[in-house]
Amino acid sequence: MAKRGTSFVCQSCGATTGKWAGRCDACGEWNSLVEERTGGGVGGTPNPVAGRKGRIVPLVGLTGDTEEAPRIATKVGELDRVTGGGFVRGSALLVGGDPGIGKSTLLIQAAARVARLGHKAVYISGEEAIGQVRLRAARLGLADAPVGLAAETSVEDILATLTAGPPPALVIIDSIQTLWTETIDSTPGTVSQVRASAQALVRYAKSSGATVIIVGHVTKDGQIAGPRVVEHMVDAVLYFEGDGAHQYRILRSVKNRFGATDEIGVFEMSDAGLREVANPSAMFLGERSGRSPGAAVFAGLEGTRPLLIEIQALVAPSPLGTPRRSVLGWDSARLSMILAVLEARCGVRFSQNDVYLNVAGGLRITETGADLAVAAALISSLSGVALPADCVYFGEVSLSGAVRPVSQGQSRLKEARKLGFSTAVVPEANISDGKVDEAAVTGLSELAELVSRIAAGSAGDPAS
Repeated sequence: MAKRGTSFVCQSCGATTGKWAGRCDACGEWNSLVEERTGGGVGGTPNPVAGRKGRIVPLVGLTGDTEEAPRIATKVGELDRVTGGGFVRGSALLVGGDPGIGKSTLLIQAAARVARLGHKAVYISGEEAIGQVRLRAARLGLADAPVGLAAETSVEDILATLTAGPPPALVIIDSIQTLWTETIDSTPGTVSQVRASAQALVRYAKSSGATVIIVGHVTKDGQIAGPRVVEHMVDAVLYFEGDGAHQYRILRSVKNRFGATDEIGVFEMSDAGLREVANPSAMFLGERSGRSPGAAVFAGLEGTRPLLIEIQALVAPSPLGTPRRSVLGWDSARLSMILAVLEARCGVRFSQNDVYLNVAGGLRITETGADLAVAAALISSLSGVALPADCVYFGEVSLSGAVRPVSQGQSRLKEARKLGFSTAVVPEANISDGKVDEAAVTGLSELAELVSRIAAGSAGDPAS
């Protein structure tokens, strides 16, 4: 039985319980319940006033005068694209990413750019000393930028500093897991401290009109650590993704109250910091060899941005009783489904072969429209027939073997034509909607048609 005055809080979802258990009943996580003292904890409010009566809040209608949210454009094109045109004044953003991926580098560059545009920018580090931040700024050539710098972890001291003068336009907190507030009696990094600290910072952003960017650590599963309620508090959630073996970084928007979700920005890590990539499609296809079997170009869509991405497949005889299935950059369950459809509906056998699938450039694809490109790469590798170098693929594959249409086919084909791809293999329904150029496009209704075309060495040829 729990001690009096304490409760057990799930470090994954923030649920509370009166006694310890090995598994959280709310989210199902194991060994995530941690004992914390009650008081101003999860569900409580800072400095509660006993017996306080509520005030009457006026109710208004849905119609009325509305204004476009004022923004601060950073002049970093990829960052402004992801945020929807710049930072909205009075908003709070949460940025997550793996350790060492470049979160601090990106944010110190953004703060310096905003400061050089004449806005007041403040960078508060809870993980590094002032000297360490200055060394990074000097290495990036930003030492002369008028950015206010501090190393502090107390929320009360941070808010007192920010409210001592005119409110800044941009405040960066690195990171939320290092902050602590006196209203919560627990160690920094716990659910209670993270939630209370984030709540105080969001409240300051709304009341002062400053844009507050909060950096959050991620778990081994790639999710932002701490309670998910923090993601609901903020106005935008951005993930900074990338692979240590590649120099490219992807800034992805998964939540944005003032812009499109699933938007991405592409950066390249260099000695001088992060640089924008103006043409990501050319980057992902830069080292492509069109004569090797097992490579297909997928015309994808990330938010509002069309991207051409090379999907590589290798099918090799397996010496094992259970063949291997290895995937990088795509969903492994989706690969198993495509393999099952090819075997059951098209008669293509993979049961005696190892299958390796890779998305070039370190990008991760979540769109189901990549099914047709993956199937083409697998069949090409198994048969040893190279796909046409000037052909792109997109389309969703159903369990019945039918090729289903995807959205914005015209935007995908326009991006392909811009980079010199003259032909495409797409779902038949995308041609019948009258929004694509039929002269250079082959429409498929069944996956078996793609298998026969590749086997005959004529996949992607409209004249065949």
